[in-house]
Amino acid sequence: MKIQAGKETFGAYLRAITKEKDLDESELLEALEDAIAAAVKKQYRLSEPVKAEIDLDKGEIRAYIAKKVVEEVEDPLSEYSLEEAKEHDPNAQIGSEVRIPISTEGLGRIAAQLAKHVLMQRIREAERKKVYDEFSKRIGEIVTGTLRRIEQRGDMILDLGRTEAVLPRKEQVKTEKYSIGDRIKAVIIDVKRDTSGPQVVLSRTDARLLKKLFEKEAPEIYDGTVVIKNAVRVPGERAKIAVYSRDRDVDPVGACVGMRGQRVQAVMRELKGEKIDIIEYSDDIITFARDALAPARITRISVTQEGDKPKLDVIVEDDQLSLAIGKKGQNVKLASELIGCEIDIKSESQVKEEVASALEMLFQMEEKSEESSSVGIEQAPIADDDLVTTLKEAGIYTAQDVVENEEKIYQLIEGGKSKSLVEWAKEIVSESQETTTLDTDFLEALKEQMFGDDSELEEDN
Repeated sequence: MKIQAGKETFGAYLRAITKEKDLDESELLEALEDAIAAAVKKQYRLSEPVKAEIDLDKGEIRAYIAKKVVEEVEDPLSEYSLEEAKEHDPNAQIGSEVRIPISTEGLGRIAAQLAKHVLMQRIREAERKKVYDEFSKRIGEIVTGTLRRIEQRGDMILDLGRTEAVLPRKEQVKTEKYSIGDRIKAVIIDVKRDTSGPQVVLSRTDARLLKKLFEKEAPEIYDGTVVIKNAVRVPGERAKIAVYSRDRDVDPVGACVGMRGQRVQAVMRELKGEKIDIIEYSDDIITFARDALAPARITRISVTQEGDKPKLDVIVEDDQLSLAIGKKGQNVKLASELIGCEIDIKSESQVKEEVASALEMLFQMEEKSEESSSVGIEQAPIADDDLVTTLKEAGIYTAQDVVENEEKIYQLIEGGKSKSLVEWAKEIVSESQETTTLDTDFLEALKEQMFGDDSELEEDN
């Protein structure tokens, strides 16, 4: 069958469609061949597999039944034995394909409509695949879309030109309000496959939006001289961004702020007034933490390891506590996320109260220790008047004296009484020694908790 499209050949017509739809010519040709094969199969009511080929240069269509040659036939509709295959093609071999030509001259209007339907479906599938491939590679990038409608559940639908995107309600900033027709910048966070086509998912709350906005405003970030180490946000309210420079002559914070703050103000305007703290990254966790908790002035920071993450115990002056914690705890929350560790902030008054309470407990423990070590021999279970008199005449008055004069005890007292007395005294003295050891451990733990090691101490200048 030979086809013609006006004065142009079919090949030129097909190329015009691929250019208009921005599709791959080979994909569209394959789709058209599948459509014609489906039309031929329906026209002749065939059960066997049908294939079609199009010669673009000549504008010719060829259709044929295709069966594979196998040693043992399992599906008679799609397979031939070698003997059957040789009836159609004397050169047939195991593994080859036998083609039986089918005339395409008799294709009618219904077959043409079916071919058109299949073709349009394949074109839509190709367009969807192209959109998916394009946007799946752009995850993390900023796009600008026009707000077309707002769904009942609050999701916003944006027109990106080639496709529509959704800005889910959970990815919207609560303080931002938009109207139909508004232009909205958002970052692509996901591209999902759907029966109706690819769904591009956007976000206005993701930290990647903040990073990309700074990359757009600061050439030093775009060219890699200044690197954004981390960025965290409380969307619509406050954000912190940690940056460092690969060039010692370039100030990373200054590059983000810009002349008279123009760069950071441009980012803040796009984020509808969200306050942004720009912090220089440091490998020294104490220096990094001190800067991350700005604008609060830090008195002391100590580091302890709890599991995989370090914990920072931070002490500030009383008038700096609310500033360090921030509104709704935002400052300490963002600083903790930025650094990647837990932060516990206390004022100097709170620390003093904890120290006073700890010392009071310590004094009580010392008193108990002293009482234990000065227990008199009168309290021994086997003590009687004669035994007490004998021991005191020998200068033995307490359980400690008994332990220190164990050999003398065995000389003064005969039988099992001496052994019972020594065992009682050792038990009393042992309890006293355990309390003393506990006192020392307690003091060391208290010192480490309140002040940290010398290497972990940071004093505010």
